[in-house]
Amino acid sequence: MASLFKFSRNSIRSAFSLSSKLTGKLRQPFRSLRPELPQIQTFSSETKDRSPFDSNIIRILRAEIDYQAEYTPPDTIPLDEAVAIESCGGKSGKLQPPSCFNFFAVEDPPGEQFVRLRRKFEGKEDIKIEATMFDGCVSVPRAGDDTDAEDIHLHISLLVDIHKGDGSDGLGFVCSAWPDGLEIMKVYMLRGNGMLPKAYMGPNLSNLDPKVQKAFHEYLEARGVNDELSFFLHRYMINKDRIELLRWLETVKSFVEL
Repeated sequence: MASLFKFSRNSIRSAFSLSSKLTGKLRQPFRSLRPELPQIQTFSSETKDRSPFDSNIIRILRAEIDYQAEYTPPDTIPLDEAVAIESCGGKSGKLQPPSCFNFFAVEDPPGEQFVRLRRKFEGKEDIKIEATMFDGCVSVPRAGDDTDAEDIHLHISLLVDIHKGDGSDGLGFVCSAWPDGLEIMKVYMLRGNGMLPKAYMGPNLSNLDPKVQKAFHEYLEARGVNDELSFFLHRYMINKDRIELLRWLETVKSFVEL
């Protein structure tokens, strides 16, 4: 199992492969999000001789981009999170996807399938969170419905690293962010370089005494890693999914137009 945790932050996909194993067999989320055209630098699309195949795919991609831009554009987030943004020194109102949430700074690399959040806690702890875009889903019975109707709950994987000073060992968490809250899957010790965990990864948290589980949840809650963060990430990732899909469509179209 230790090999699954070789999660240099230059290869984040390896880290989240463990999370998917811990969360069981999640179905891949269906895609029904229709984004707006982001501001992306495009290649020249001057009229030129093209094969019928190239012309056809360009036409289809343009139509898809136009459709998405009209029907479900990405949000400029007139947030209920205004208070959270103000706590970071921002202003409420109509904003682009926020660069902070509560006391966390949000880093969102364009074209990547994750976001990173960072904060200081009590002046001595460095907390880093890396969260995937939606990486699976489960079906749950629809609340208050006597039929067999089901709702789809999308899943986000989180890695939480907590260090007390440069070069110190750290505490790591593998978590699942659901629409209705945060679940801790695993707790483990990190080596001082933050790259590899200790050899023994510890048990699945669900196998421990409920008092121990509650204590770890309270530990993260005090640091702002809680249900509120899970709700925020789900809203944020819906928007990022729209933006990244359209970024991809526009990039592919621009390449074919060359």
